[in-house]
Amino acid sequence: MNNDFVVKIENLEKTYRTESESLTILRNLNLEINSGTKVSIVGQSGSGKSTFLNILGGLDTATSGLIQCGPFLLNQLDEKKLTEYRSSYLGLIFQFHYLLKDFTALENIFLPAYMAGMPKNEAREKALQLLSDVGLSERAEHLPSQLSGGERQRVAVARSLINDPKLILADEPTGNLDPANSKLIGDLLFSMVDKYQKTLVLVTHDMKLASKADICYSIKDGSLVQVVE
Repeated sequence: MNNDFVVKIENLEKTYRTESESLTILRNLNLEINSGTKVSIVGQSGSGKSTFLNILGGLDTATSGLIQCGPFLLNQLDEKKLTEYRSSYLGLIFQFHYLLKDFTALENIFLPAYMAGMPKNEAREKALQLLSDVGLSERAEHLPSQLSGGERQRVAVARSLINDPKLILADEPTGNLDPANSKLIGDLLFSMVDKYQKTLVLVTHDMKLASKADICYSIKDGSLVQVVE
């Protein structure tokens, strides 16, 4: 077993139960991702892609199986440890940017670091560097309402890196964008992951974007199947 893994999953199962029925979305799902690897996951709507990413992000829980991300055993984390996991180990990018509307682009990026205990000046300097990396230095003092959709998503990419996470999780990061901005954000995401040597798990409908990853999987019948081009 490679000890340089960032994600290790064994026999993951996710079943939703109601009084009258149960529905298993993920079953016998196994995956190991080594440090620095970029993984994409595709599949039909309802196949379980976002459920899988939410479990990795600690936003949902598996019914059974082992889910280990670095030193964190996700099945065993209490709420305090889950918060620590999300703030220290993860960078999250969603289809919607989730920027705070009353804060500037710069503030939206440095706030997660400041809230995690980084001195304000240090967090601000790091945020300015990330803004420069995503080509938005001149937009630092703009509110989200003053930014285009593509610019807001670039801020979200920068924000995901502020706490120096090991793992970036991206759920349909280009899903709300026009084709030109989709390509820009896709290229930016992969270049930033490479620059900062992060591990990436990307869920997307966009096969062009998915093909940029080192390895691409599809979810079929609840399990991961490698897509071979």
